[in-house]
Amino acid sequence: MTRAGHTALAEELKTLKSVERPAVIRAIAEAREHGDLSENAEYHAARERQSFIEGRVKEIEGILSLAEVIDPTRLSGPIKFGATVTLVDEDTDEEKTYQIVGETEADIEKGLLNIRSPLARALIGKDEGDSVEVKTPGGDRSYEVLRVQYI
Repeated sequence: MTRAGHTALAEELKTLKSVERPAVIRAIAEAREHGDLSENAEYHAARERQSFIEGRVKEIEGILSLAEVIDPTRLSGPIKFGATVTLVDEDTDEEKTYQIVGETEADIEKGLLNIRSPLARALIGKDEGDSVEVKTPGGDRSYEVLRVQYI
């Protein structure tokens, strides 16, 4: 996982523990004061929220405990985890830039490409100037690697 991904998860964990958890505990206490719990929608919603928060806390703690943080600025050479890659679609001449990251930090809208995605798997080991063929749900795509950076 990248340093940025690790930091984002650590911040989410901190928010869940210091803000969300106390807020849901207060909400449960308030809902209990309204009487009969079997027909109390606020109580059931707060308990459901509490269950989600506790599950997410455990999930993040597990991820962070096993995470290996990799600093892409210390890497170089062919494409590997952490690389920021600029590609050009050979059919449309459209340029796209992606950073290859771990599953938990992937967000294609932000240009963070999951290491397990077909495109990332096809890019691993390639270098600037190489062509890459990728099978996607929308059909086969061809890309040329314009630039590989470790930033």
